[in-house]
Amino acid sequence: MPQRRADTSFTSLRDGAVQAVSCADPDQKAWITHALTQSWFTRRLSLRSPLDPPVPDRPGRPEKPELLPPRLVKKRNLNNPAGRIALLHAIAHIELNAIDLALDIIARFASEKMPQSFFDGWMGVARDEAKHFLLVRGRLQALGSDYGDLPAHDGLWQAAHDTRNDLMARLAVVPLILEARGLDVTPSLQQKMRDVGDAESAAVLDIIFTDEITHVAVGAKWFRFLCDRHNREPASLFQMLVRANFRGQLKAPFNDVARASAGLTPSFYRSLSSTNTS
Repeated sequence: MPQRRADTSFTSLRDGAVQAVSCADPDQKAWITHALTQSWFTRRLSLRSPLDPPVPDRPGRPEKPELLPPRLVKKRNLNNPAGRIALLHAIAHIELNAIDLALDIIARFASEKMPQSFFDGWMGVARDEAKHFLLVRGRLQALGSDYGDLPAHDGLWQAAHDTRNDLMARLAVVPLILEARGLDVTPSLQQKMRDVGDAESAAVLDIIFTDEITHVAVGAKWFRFLCDRHNREPASLFQMLVRANFRGQLKAPFNDVARASAGLTPSFYRSLSSTNTS
């Protein structure tokens, strides 16, 4: 559980999500997310209120890390301690962004006609992402570093900005592209950490990987729900939305087993791969 650093009150779930997204202090952001989760799941909050503040265009961020274009962020060699610290720092930055991505989908789309369980699912994701950030930051501190010590990039939030007006596009790009990529790359990172004797970091990645399957499943569930509502075929609509809203490329190899367990079958993504392997 995050250490409490300030009293927090919420007029609604959307208000609490906006507070957390707007918060510049990472630990406080995690605390607000934890407190909001408790209030929402004990049904002490309404979904929205006339007093809710507007959803910010960008999340609050500390002065450090410096944000660079992705191409300027150095590659990491996991065979040395500095490389492992750099990897963990990058993961911490991803998890901090992931808190905001989960909360932004709640705040930005709170007026959509969606079941309460939609918002339950994304609050569960936000809670997990806050847990992940604190776990990775704790591991960085144990290795003599901390979040903010190295540069990072802003590509993840760009995906949120690009899909800010379209819930189906947001679901396609964030959980079903960005989170699903974690299912592809995390197992090899876990093994590399074990190979160099860093069992503690591997254990943190184990937790993240298990939770990521659930997160992708939340995205897949609600993407299919909206496809059913609008009488659209999920795989073809997914491909259309990705081509229109995602700036990067999908790269094989894919963890087809983990993806399928989350409800994301190869018919969704294989044809989009830059190395279209079957």
